[in-house]
Amino acid sequence: MGASQLRLLEAIAECESDGTWRADGCRDFPHWISAQLGISNWSAQRWVAAAESLPRLTQVRSAFGSGALSIDKVLELSRYATPETECRLVAWAKRVTPATIRRAADVARAPDRKEAIESDKCRHLDYWWTDDGRRLWLEGSWPSDQGAVIAKSLDRMAGRLPDIVDDENDSEPASFEVSLGTRRADALVALASHRIAEDADANRATVVVHVDAETLGLDRGGAEIHPYTEVTGIDR
Repeated sequence: MGASQLRLLEAIAECESDGTWRADGCRDFPHWISAQLGISNWSAQRWVAAAESLPRLTQVRSAFGSGALSIDKVLELSRYATPETECRLVAWAKRVTPATIRRAADVARAPDRKEAIESDKCRHLDYWWTDDGRRLWLEGSWPSDQGAVIAKSLDRMAGRLPDIVDDENDSEPASFEVSLGTRRADALVALASHRIAEDADANRATVVVHVDAETLGLDRGGAEIHPYTEVTGIDR
């Protein structure tokens, strides 16, 4: 198994070097590996990093190919081992768990103050409208400390939201299962609504809706939020 997984990492390194993944429209190489192997993007990033490091880590490579080290241990060792330290680390890694190696790697790879400042400067949030203004898309990136606050807030609020019910019978639970992603989307709306409700400005959440009288009498879309964002349904 170790020899087979080693060959897979070698194949990953070859695919990255020849650029075969670029034609598939992926945002980066780990994204392509994630799709090809059916693994998470986090795992794909670790596999790609290990594939890049192993050619210079001959001791780790040998132990991996012979089965002396598991793939989980190799992925963590390759994060911080060097040709000068790998002999000692391989002997140590054989006696400890992958979690222990991961903690050591996290400490060794911890960013310094300059890196932390640069990471903080790179935070951003972008949004754009699609489908002629019917849907809003978000994309953002934050350093880990801020990301943890956001993730915790969304998941905590998602756990507090009531279950969605059918429109035609509010007393019965909905027939479909609400996904975690849907609950997080609802949680973000709830958090934003709560925050803006505390704003003392009278125009804090003023939304201008354009709709003609004929549309008000019909059970269909036709209203627009200024400027020119279509609303698919309105309450009369």
